[in-house]
Formats: sequence, C-alpha cells, structure tokens
Amino acid sequence: MGKAEKKRRKKKRLKQLMVLKEEEKESQVFLDLIKVLEDLEKEGKLVDIQICPRCRSPKVRRVRTISGDLWGHMGILPPKFECEECGWRARLVLKATNRPLSIKDVEIVAEASNLKDA
Repeated sequence: MGKAEKKRRKKKRLKQLMVLKEEEKESQVFLDLIKVLEDLEKEGKLVDIQICPRCRSPKVRRVRTISGDLWGHMGILPPKFECEECGWRARLVLKATNRPLSIKDVEIVAEASNLKDA
C-alpha cells in the first residue's frame, strides 16, 4: 500500500466522520422537536410543524413570489418551500404533528413505508 492509497483512505475516513457528526446533530434537532411536540400535547395544544425531509430541521418556510415561486403564488402549482438550514427547496413538505392519527393516516404511513422498503 503506497502513500497515495493511505492518504486516500485517511480522507475517506475523515469524510465519514464528518457525515456521522452531521447526522448526530440532525438527530438531536429532531429529538428536541419531538420533545417539544410531546410537551405541547400535555398542555392540550395540537399542532403541525413543517420539517425538512433532508435535515429534519423545523426551519421550513414558503418561498416568496419574488424568490422564484410565481406558479405557486398564482395557485397553478402547489407552493414551494425551502429550508433555512440546508437550502433544500421543493413543492413537497413533511409535517411533524402531535395530533392523533386516523385509520386513514395510519394506512397512508404504512403504504409509504412499504414503498420505501421496496
């Protein structure tokens, strides 16, 4: 094994460590969000919070018309959302909620998880 190979492996290992640290940070934000939702439920407050599908951050907002969502503003397409943390942009948005799920909601979640496994 030459110097170039060792250097390449070291770079790869450092990159993997950086990814693991980033995932740990993301999971902590998500765990904090879950705790807040549980606290609100104990107080009797039921809410839906938009979250980013990439980084799980609750800092998701609707893209303004001037920033590039004219079709969403006019109602031709669904509105576009963006994450302030990672820059993700799309017309799809996920919501974290502390509301009780109906049977239909549970079926939709089960179907989506089956699609993900396939």
